Amino acid sequence: MTTVNNKILVVDDDATFRGRLTKALSARGYQTFEAGNVEAGLAMARAQQPGRVIVDLRMPGRSGLELIAELARMDPDVQIVVLTGYGSIATAVEAVRLGAIDYLSKPLDTEQILAAFEKDVDAQSSSGASMSEAPPSLARVEYEHIQRILADCGGNISEAARRLGIHRRSLQRKLGKLPPLE
Repeated sequence: MTTVNNKILVVDDDATFRGRLTKALSARGYQTFEAGNVEAGLAMARAQQPGRVIVDLRMPGRSGLELIAELARMDPDVQIVVLTGYGSIATAVEAVRLGAIDYLSKPLDTEQILAAFEKDVDAQSSSGASMSEAPPSLARVEYEHIQRILADCGGNISEAARRLGIHRRSLQRKLGKLPPLE
C-alpha cells in the first residue's frame, strides 16, 4: 500500500468555491494549492506534485476530463475526485475510465470530498476485492438525465422541457429540488 502525500490541488473555475474549499482543507491540515483552469492546474501539478486532486468537470476552455487524463499520465498514483454541477452517467464513466477515483455532484461539503479519498484508501488496503456500489436510484438517474439535457440546451429550460417531453413548469419544479441521495 502506498501512502498518499498531504498535498491537495483544487482545480475549479468558481473562485469563491475554490477559495472556500482550499481554506477548509488547509484548516484540516492539508497543504493546498489552487488553479482556475486546466492549464494552470497542470502547471501547479507539475510544480507541487500533489497526491490528491479535486477537479471541476466544466470549466471554460478545456474540460476537466482532459485534465484527469493528463494528471493520470503524469502520476499514475495520484488520486483524483471529480466535482460537477452537471452530472451524468456518461461523464462519470468517462472520468473513472480516465483515472478518477470518484465522481461527486455539487452541492457538497468538504467532509464528503475527503470521504471519497478515504474510500479509495480503504479499497486499496482491503484484500484487493473491488467495492461494489449499489446502482443509482431511479430518482438519481432521472436527475442526472435532466441535468445532461439541460446542459446540452445551454441552460434553456423551455428547450430542455421540449426535449424531455414535459411541461416547462414541471421541469422548473424538478430543478428546484435538491439532487436525490445516492
